[in-house]
Amino acid sequence: MSRPEHIAPPEIFYGDDEARKYTDNSRIASIQAEMAYRALELLNLPPGPAYLLDIGCGSGLSGEILEEEGHIWVGMDISPSMLDVAREREVEGDLLLQDAGHGVGYRPGTFDGAISISVLQWLCNADKTINRPKARLQRFFSTLYASLSKGARAIFQFYPENDDQIQLIIDVATRCGFEGGLLIDYPNSKKAKKYYLCLFAGQQTGVRNEMPRALGEDGELHPDEEKSIAYEKRRAVQRSRKPSRHAVKDKSWIQHKKQIARDRGDKPVAKDSKFTGRKRKVRF
Repeated sequence: MSRPEHIAPPEIFYGDDEARKYTDNSRIASIQAEMAYRALELLNLPPGPAYLLDIGCGSGLSGEILEEEGHIWVGMDISPSMLDVAREREVEGDLLLQDAGHGVGYRPGTFDGAISISVLQWLCNADKTINRPKARLQRFFSTLYASLSKGARAIFQFYPENDDQIQLIIDVATRCGFEGGLLIDYPNSKKAKKYYLCLFAGQQTGVRNEMPRALGEDGELHPDEEKSIAYEKRRAVQRSRKPSRHAVKDKSWIQHKKQIARDRGDKPVAKDSKFTGRKRKVRF
């Protein structure tokens, strides 16, 4: 399956039909909510409401999680159709039509943190001749760093295409002043594996920036995978409890079938003999 960023630029790919299809898909909404909760956990915010930036907010699925947790949020997205759906859904956050590759246009120190779900890889795609991934990343990270308060975190869940793309993103973010690194939840799982870039905008006084612990790094399974394994074991047990199937077409089976045919009387039936049901020898 082609990656969406290889098909068309985001403002075109997420047109009216795709924006509504994306928002109405219950599975996507569930995954989006799970990743937003995880990003919020990685932000490690102090108690109380915070002022957060949702980069690539789309139709507000992740913003709703921030809202439920008592935070105030602002969302920016490049797709007008996505923002139209967000307005129809009457999300509480303020919405801004903005290409992240052109920078984050807010005053210095505005936000207590930032999250981004499934967006960062789009900045690495040269979908237009004027788009240079490294320059777009540098513009984005430098302005984001300025818009965050000192010591604030920015958490990006994304789908990297390869290791070179990961290294490019980390190198540019580091040059723009960020600290931190890559965290991979459930690294041994094909379905549950998720990449999170955890960045620190400087360091608060008396507080040491430490990378959070990844989920599943000690071999534990994602809850959905545990349910799947339990279900498969249950089915295996049920299969083993079934009575073993008797051999068919032995003498008793043949006689039974012949008797049924005789009772019907719709066709002639051969008489039983000493050869009925006898296994034939293999001829070479």
